[in-house]
Amino acid sequence: MALREGALGVKMLFCCRTLHKFASFSGARSLSKQVSSQSVSPKPPEVADDHLIYTQEHFALKEALRKLIDQEINPYVDQWEAEGTFPAHKVFKILGNAGFLGVNKPVEYGGLGLDFSYSVAVAEELGSIRCGGIPMAIGVQSDMATPALARFGSDELKKEFLRPSIMGDKVACLGVSEVGAGSDVSSIKTKAVRKGDEYVISGGKMWTTNGTQADWMCLLANTSDGPPHKNKSLICLPMNLPGVHVARKINKIGMWSSDTAEVFFDDVRVPCKNVIGQEGLGFTYQMLQFQEERLWAVANIVTTMDSIIQETINYTRQRKVFQQPVLYHQAVHFRLAELQTEVELLRSLLYRATAMYIKGNDVTKLASMAKLKGGRLARELSDSCLQYWGGMGFTSDVPVSRFYRDSRLMSIGAGADEVMLGIICKYMDTLPRK
Repeated sequence: MALREGALGVKMLFCCRTLHKFASFSGARSLSKQVSSQSVSPKPPEVADDHLIYTQEHFALKEALRKLIDQEINPYVDQWEAEGTFPAHKVFKILGNAGFLGVNKPVEYGGLGLDFSYSVAVAEELGSIRCGGIPMAIGVQSDMATPALARFGSDELKKEFLRPSIMGDKVACLGVSEVGAGSDVSSIKTKAVRKGDEYVISGGKMWTTNGTQADWMCLLANTSDGPPHKNKSLICLPMNLPGVHVARKINKIGMWSSDTAEVFFDDVRVPCKNVIGQEGLGFTYQMLQFQEERLWAVANIVTTMDSIIQETINYTRQRKVFQQPVLYHQAVHFRLAELQTEVELLRSLLYRATAMYIKGNDVTKLASMAKLKGGRLARELSDSCLQYWGGMGFTSDVPVSRFYRDSRLMSIGAGADEVMLGIICKYMDTLPRK
């Protein structure tokens, strides 16, 4: 299926720009560390001719990103996981210089001006990072905290917040969830009360990815006392303002290298001009952001699932039990075949939803289905594969155990499985009638 035919030359121009950026960057930097022994071997060249949504430009983008990951990220993942954080400003600057933080953002603000299928391609390649925390933090920067700003924000806001985020000069975070309002976004309590030409913000946000390092937050707050779906606004909030308190860094069972914060607001004053788009439409804007966020998350995790299956095949082929490789037991290779089939089905759903989305269709149902399936499959796959690693799977020394920890968030973050089921039922018209 062709995507936006006639734009091929423009796509090639921007992809060449990205490749040039990366070539310049990689030639100027000397690396002192070698790729970790756990690094995945280079993938064979992919063919675009028969791909459902990708062109040669997509694969060129993926190849450039893969080189950057192998040189600048994977060699340090184990260290960052042990430290419980990673240098977001440094890593984001490297990615921003190479053009990877704004592939579908406007050219006039530093982006590449491509469609969302290129963001999906980038998300897929980020799945080759040897942990879940760093790709998640990157995704918050590129496809969770900035889509509404890019689409609805004023020129002034885009220059102040979007451009430096795309270039990697500022780290962004998304302030939606609260202690009493996670998946139920309409129940948030944080308030932004208008006083003159300013909002005075009070409340707090929970589970904020990048929260301890962020320069600004895309904040969802109640700006009136109206109906819960019409009284919210998205606000660009600088994190260095008086009254912004990063209360603590939250310890998690997974995603160790990604910092997660609890943030409080004590009468924080923000100019009213920092509202993204129209006041009162914040809930709607956030729901639109969720479409991209959920598709991004699925794209990212399918690559990791491919890697975990392949590494499990490699391990069970050489690990023997009862005088033969573990892999040769029918229960094992049949199960791995089932899991790979499920991954391929999920990938097909992702590509269909992406193709429809870039044509302007509402893909809320498909994105919710993909997110639901992705979370459940990640749990199923990580559990099955870890079992075949035996005692080694119960250590923190192998990728499958890290994926077992990290992937559990897929069924919770950006809308829990139960919320996805509710959305799907709404589109199926099967919910109880009031």
